Amino acid sequence: MRALQRYRIHLGTAAWILHRLSGLALILYLLTHIWVIHHLIVAQKGVTDGASFDAVMQFFNNPLFKALEIGLVGVILYHLWNGLRITLIDLGVMVERQKTIFATAVIIWLVTWGVVAYAMLTKVGGLLSAVARLGGGGLS
Repeated sequence: MRALQRYRIHLGTAAWILHRLSGLALILYLLTHIWVIHHLIVAQKGVTDGASFDAVMQFFNNPLFKALEIGLVGVILYHLWNGLRITLIDLGVMVERQKTIFATAVIIWLVTWGVVAYAMLTKVGGLLSAVARLGGGGLS
């Protein structure tokens, strides 16, 4: 027990834990997404009158889930950039500069997340939603 009390979480350990947690969050999102698509397919096959899918979409159409969508983008981008960092290290590229690569990955993650979050929160995101509603396809 004393060994656990003296153990410090180093930067590499924190990156490893965050990468695993982001992977688990993505799995949770994927399962939720499959559940929602199931309700869509059931409604399209005529098993229900579409009320099931509409109820699910109404449940997800509130400010809490809009904020969670922005969080999902952050999780995806963290997992992407940290995964690329891990791949570089596994390939033996700049192994001695792991902390620098991690700091760079975090900066790129925060910048890309900020840009995408801004687009989702402003008229840019609203514009993409409007285009999709008008038949522009799956742009949003």
